Amino acid sequence: MARIAGIDLPKNKKVYIGLTYIYGIGQAASKKILEKAKVNPDKRVHELTEEEIATIRSIMTSEFKVEGSLRTEVQQNIKRLMDIGSYRGLRHRRGLPARGQRTRTNSRTRKGKRKTVAGKKKAVTKK
Repeated sequence: MARIAGIDLPKNKKVYIGLTYIYGIGQAASKKILEKAKVNPDKRVHELTEEEIATIRSIMTSEFKVEGSLRTEVQQNIKRLMDIGSYRGLRHRRGLPARGQRTRTNSRTRKGKRKTVAGKKKAVTKK
């Protein structure tokens, strides 16, 4: 079983797809890594030799920030935005979309489950 950056890669997937299971590696980065390591991207993960896994691992650690260190950096960037009080930081603090999406409808992923607010009752006038 191939284990890279603390992630077990799925055995029966092609290598370039299997590498995308690592946080911070997409298909484009995956193909670049495999090209530098001289590994056929269409090869299955379980067909990789120990030497190929070692070269992939070394290229990944030297040229890419992945998994824990990348997650930490992203969290620090968000915290910095919140601390300096930028607009994006305020949006993160309030749990609202930070990139200009509409919030009157949609944006339920960021806002969470609906909190129903009762409608205002009209005052009854006597005649």
